[in-house]
Amino acid sequence: MGKKNKIVLPPELPPDISEDEIEVSDEDLQFVNENRDYAGFVSKLDTQSITKHVKRVADVKEDALESLYEKRSRKKSVEKEREDKGLEVDPVDALPVKTLDGKLYYRTVSKTSKIAPSESENEADGDNGDKSVVKLTKAEKWAKLKKMRKEAKQQEKLVTEEDEVQQQTPQAEVLAEVKKELSAEEANEGKKYRLAELGTTLLTDPESNIKSLREMLQLSKDGDHAIVALGLKSLLAVFRDIIPGYKIRLPTEKEQEMVVSKAVKKMRYYESTLLSAYKAYLQRLIALEQQASFHRVSVRCMCTLLDAVPHFNFRENLLAAVIKNISSQDDVVRKLCCATVKSLFTNEGKHGGEATIEAVRLIADHVKSHDCQLHPDSLEVFLSLSFDEDIGRPETSKVDNKHKYKKNKKRKNFEEPSQMQGNDRKKSRKELMSKTREEVNADFKAASITQDAMERRRIQSETLSAVFGTYFRILKRTMQPIADRSEWGVNSIPGASGCHPLLAPCLDGIGKFSHLIDLDFMGDLLNYLRKLAGGGSNLDGSSENSLKHLTVSERLRCCIVAFKVMRSNLDALNVDLQDFFVQLYTLILEYRPGRDQGEVLAEALKIMLCDNRQHDMQRAAAFIKRLATFSLCFGSAESMAALVTLKHLLQKNVKCRNLLENDDGGGSISGPIARYQPYASDPNLSGALASVLWELNLLTKHYHPAVSTMASVISTMSADHDQIYRSTVSPQQAFVESSLERESFNPKIDTRKLTHKRKRGGASSIPAGIGSHPDKMSQIDEDVVRKKLSEHFSLLRDISENERLRAELDHTKLSLDLYKQYKNQRKTKQINKKMINY
Repeated sequence: MGKKNKIVLPPELPPDISEDEIEVSDEDLQFVNENRDYAGFVSKLDTQSITKHVKRVADVKEDALESLYEKRSRKKSVEKEREDKGLEVDPVDALPVKTLDGKLYYRTVSKTSKIAPSESENEADGDNGDKSVVKLTKAEKWAKLKKMRKEAKQQEKLVTEEDEVQQQTPQAEVLAEVKKELSAEEANEGKKYRLAELGTTLLTDPESNIKSLREMLQLSKDGDHAIVALGLKSLLAVFRDIIPGYKIRLPTEKEQEMVVSKAVKKMRYYESTLLSAYKAYLQRLIALEQQASFHRVSVRCMCTLLDAVPHFNFRENLLAAVIKNISSQDDVVRKLCCATVKSLFTNEGKHGGEATIEAVRLIADHVKSHDCQLHPDSLEVFLSLSFDEDIGRPETSKVDNKHKYKKNKKRKNFEEPSQMQGNDRKKSRKELMSKTREEVNADFKAASITQDAMERRRIQSETLSAVFGTYFRILKRTMQPIADRSEWGVNSIPGASGCHPLLAPCLDGIGKFSHLIDLDFMGDLLNYLRKLAGGGSNLDGSSENSLKHLTVSERLRCCIVAFKVMRSNLDALNVDLQDFFVQLYTLILEYRPGRDQGEVLAEALKIMLCDNRQHDMQRAAAFIKRLATFSLCFGSAESMAALVTLKHLLQKNVKCRNLLENDDGGGSISGPIARYQPYASDPNLSGALASVLWELNLLTKHYHPAVSTMASVISTMSADHDQIYRSTVSPQQAFVESSLERESFNPKIDTRKLTHKRKRGGASSIPAGIGSHPDKMSQIDEDVVRKKLSEHFSLLRDISENERLRAELDHTKLSLDLYKQYKNQRKTKQINKKMINY
């Protein structure tokens, strides 16, 4: 048997002695202090690594030891994670390290050693290098150098590829923009489908899907113009359909604290959500109205809402926004707003007349704030108003009630006491019955569509006072001098004629509602009209420069309105209208066809001379002579209106037919004035009876057949003249018919006279190219020549229109070219920005 192996045990540790029991002598301390160099190695000892593997720790309990072991295990796991991050070396290349606990640990190298091999080599080659770094062989170094060279070549290739990509950036940017546009189009299509889906769900069941209004409002705030416009229109269609026929009143705090049923809660939630969404929609429309791209869309939506639901909440905001654009320079917006206001005036059943008085007051304030310088359409909406005929009559119901009350009081005084008790009982019953009836009537009025008569009367009286206040303001402003007016220019108001754009619709409105004017204002109104018709000239011969700028049409309108006011209040007024006849007599010669309005002149002739009024013989003769002279100077339409008036005057005034005689000394020398004065300003002083209507002889040869026929009929005054032109035709109708015929009028040429002149003229009257060839003479067609002449004159007549169209076309082409240039510049700027960023 072999020898038994002896087990060598490690030496036992010295017993643990506490620090308090250790005694250090003074000599030991002195020796250590004197010889610190000998004990310097003690300070360099790594106490942590020494105590790391010690199983026992002095003065530590078992519980504390467990916590120490846990801390050590945690540190080990952390160290393992750190070591895993590095690169483990092959066991053949380096020997492991065995710790006191019996585990083997291999050395690791950090990853940076591969990236920077030169540093690791330098450290490995050094004498003082760390022993943990592995020394590489020459083959390994050579392989690493090859790898480094390959990586450098790859990096160079990547750099060249990046340069090529940078050179091709414009094409890539274009492709990226195309992709973005396609993605944006897909997103827009999705939003459109979503809007349609939300709208259909709201229209099918609005109470259950009322929350969808908020999502539609959010979609209408998109950045794309088409999506915003579509969202606004979709919301408009939804609101028009789901808005109830009553005005929503939100519950108060006390009503909200009350216990109600589920149906009431659901209805309150529906109404509050609808009202908040409607308010947000209106705020969105008013905000977008300031932007030029959304101006028409927002105004159209507001006008449609105001026309469809004028009874609903926030009507005041809609009215203010619509009336603000009632005098817009944009024709589409202005006509749309005017049509909406007219619809409000004509359809008062939708709002009970409340919107009418609000709109009239807003228009009056608008006229006042703009100093009466607005488009005429903004005041023509008043002509759509309608008032009751008995609005100015006193109320009789209150008077009748007073008489009934007095009679009942007298009866009570004569009743006996026994009857009084029975009457008290009956009175209490009657009071109860009257109270119940009043409550029932109040509920019936609230639920009924018909409006109360008293309320309607009050609204109409307030509306009428606001309308006439606006009219009188315009008249007063017209009477002021030009220097006192504001700086508003006439050219800034499209469609306005003259310095007073609102004067014509103001006079039309006064003429229409003249029967409703209070008699206290009639005298002042006629004085204003007399001054305006005279253009500033007073009766004493002086003149006011402030009214010199009035046009002939405006002065004629003043005469027309004066006669309308006089006719509607014939029983109450006794006013001499001689001044207005004088103004008409002078204005006939001041009229110009292209500058003034022929319709206004025809209306003045009808109202002042033809409407069942017996004139003085001198005045009638003066107007007959003036109208005949006027017919020679102007077009066929004005001439027809004048001749119809002349014929009417001759039929009513038989003595004036002496003007048709051709005796020596004139038509009549028996008048008070023996000589005709054509330039007299007063028709009574013109002496027209001393003249002859020689103008009719020239008018019989007029180029227009209707004018020549009428002149021949008047000159002969035969019995069958009514068959040719009836006496019932008014000057206005004659003017309109002649104006329509003027467009398609084609004058006939008498070919017999032309051939007669050719025969008498011989070869000299024939053109040079035709005289030697008699066959060519027969080839000339008069219809062809007439057609060519008509085409030539129609071309000359349409030159101004063609020039205007060409100017508009050039303007649109220029705007399109500028837009293309702007788009190209914007694209180049975007490309340059992207190139700079790259």
